[in-house]
Amino acid sequence: MNGRAPTGSEARADALEYGTRGKTVLAEKVIEKIASQVARDESTSSGSAGGFMGIGSHADSSARPRTSVQLTGNIAALSVEVGLPYPAPLRQGTQFLRERITSRVSEMTGVEVRQVDIRVSWLTMAKEPVGRRRLL
Repeated sequence: MNGRAPTGSEARADALEYGTRGKTVLAEKVIEKIASQVARDESTSSGSAGGFMGIGSHADSSARPRTSVQLTGNIAALSVEVGLPYPAPLRQGTQFLRERITSRVSEMTGVEVRQVDIRVSWLTMAKEPVGRRRLL
């Protein structure tokens, strides 16, 4: 470095060198972990714990939701299995989760997320009651 700005031919040589260095490839498992962490951190969803092959598992609010990804080039399709609080509007909750996962995974990885399927596998009682119950 001599402290001066590169000339046109030097800038082109730097750009060529940069373009031939290679590329970063993310494994599907990395995208799965990022998506499940986003779902856990940025919503009221939860994952499951325990069990063997899904049998005997139980809701765990500290666990990350189960996520799978199909990656084709730079385009991802995600599937997320979550538990949500009840009573709550499920349609709005899943739509919010879908939008957050799409934007955050794309932002963090550079991968275009075209589809996020959300499967609500269980409901957990909300810690605070929503509204008042009427006794008959």
